[in-house]
Amino acid sequence: MRWLFASLLAVLATPALHSADEPLRIICFGAHPDDCELKAAGVGAMWAAKGHHVKFVSVTNGDIGHWRESGPALARRRKVEVEAADKSLGITTEILDIHDGELEPTLANRRTVTRLIREWKADIVMSHRPNDYHPDHRYTGVLVQDAAFMVAVPRFMPEVAVLKRNPVFLFYSDRFLKPNPFKADVVVATDTVQARKIAALERMQSQFYEGGAIGGPEMVPDDPQAQAKRRADVRNALQNRDRAAAKQFREKLNDLYGADRGAKVEFAEAFEVCEYGRQPDGAELRRLFPFFDK
Repeated sequence: MRWLFASLLAVLATPALHSADEPLRIICFGAHPDDCELKAAGVGAMWAAKGHHVKFVSVTNGDIGHWRESGPALARRRKVEVEAADKSLGITTEILDIHDGELEPTLANRRTVTRLIREWKADIVMSHRPNDYHPDHRYTGVLVQDAAFMVAVPRFMPEVAVLKRNPVFLFYSDRFLKPNPFKADVVVATDTVQARKIAALERMQSQFYEGGAIGGPEMVPDDPQAQAKRRADVRNALQNRDRAAAKQFREKLNDLYGADRGAKVEFAEAFEVCEYGRQPDGAELRRLFPFFDK
């Protein structure tokens, strides 16, 4: 057992090997075609604007995520929507062919997630936490967490080149407290890209304007005035998600940006470093998130 523990420590502590000038490679996993965008579209757009390579992966195809539509037609519609949203932000998109609501933490799915991380040559990997209200969210988190060690094991899937260094794995923010609450290790101000993020989310009309899986016909009124009000309400609700994050994690914003700038941040996205994968110190986090000039 000692050799296994030593091997694990070596993987988790592997230092960054490329220069600060080399573009970063970030891959984000969401359970459905809108999850990455809700949680990380702002920071994704900011990375992309700096020349870094960002990919959003939906682990299911979203084919039951609407109150009126379902099946292949809905999966196609959501694919078009999310691809348009991500393209507007400079982000690459992939959707896996797994039915919405049916994701399981199988060996086959672990292999798929591991392969995607290796093929992207990721420096950063993001996902849901394993404790979440939706089973697809939970199992996305489990699969990514399971991959946090396997990406560095040469004899697991030897047909796909193993990573030379273990990525930093991070979780999206959430409100769940049991068995453990979310802890904000990184909080990024998204004010400069917030308008672009909201415009991208609004492209996913099936999920937001029409209400997604638990919406209803009352969300798609015929009257033009009611339609305008509905769109304004949706926009405000989306804005308020990131506004609430800035308020909740103000202390961390002040720490990262300085008190003067941190106090003025209106919108933010927050992330927790997973205890699996590489464990970055403060200096490396600032290199991986190059947005904190005070």
